[in-house]
Amino acid sequence: MPFRKFFIIPLFIAFQAFTMMVLTPYVPLTGKALGGPGLITWISFQAWAVYFLAGGTPKMGVKSLVGYLGGILASVAIFELAAVFSGLNSATTPWGLYIAVFVVVVGVICCQKVPGIDFVPSYFIGAGVFFALMTYLKKPEEVDRFAWYVQIAVSELIACAVGLLYGWITVVFQTWYEAKVKKSAPA
Repeated sequence: MPFRKFFIIPLFIAFQAFTMMVLTPYVPLTGKALGGPGLITWISFQAWAVYFLAGGTPKMGVKSLVGYLGGILASVAIFELAAVFSGLNSATTPWGLYIAVFVVVVGVICCQKVPGIDFVPSYFIGAGVFFALMTYLKKPEEVDRFAWYVQIAVSELIACAVGLLYGWITVVFQTWYEAKVKKSAPA
């Protein structure tokens, strides 16, 4: 495909990124404490990339979303187990956290043997996002920790779903456009 025809693809993807940025402030369900009411855009862009890393198919998009949810649940398990094991902490080393991570990661890695929930990289990405949000956002005093987990999880999953949808749209457009260009090319 000559560059002049290929250039339509980057223009389309740039337009998608533009629309994501324009729509960001209007996507509901992101709590005020999370900077809402808009979408957490960096998560959407990250999930958009994950769609391609997962192979760019709807099936793997769903597995990616499931993995993000699994990463969130794993993160909550780590926080809760670390609290249970907190008596193991010394003044300089949070052993309770280290042991909690060890225990939970064993379970996460075992998921690769379970069809439907076996895209383990998305667990780690989903957990990383959740940990980032938990670390950098201040929990409102009037919200208990489980409600806070839910607020962050819902916001993360909405942003993830938007990014995965954008990935799907990208693939659908590019596939359609490349077929159209190929069909119109001289034989």
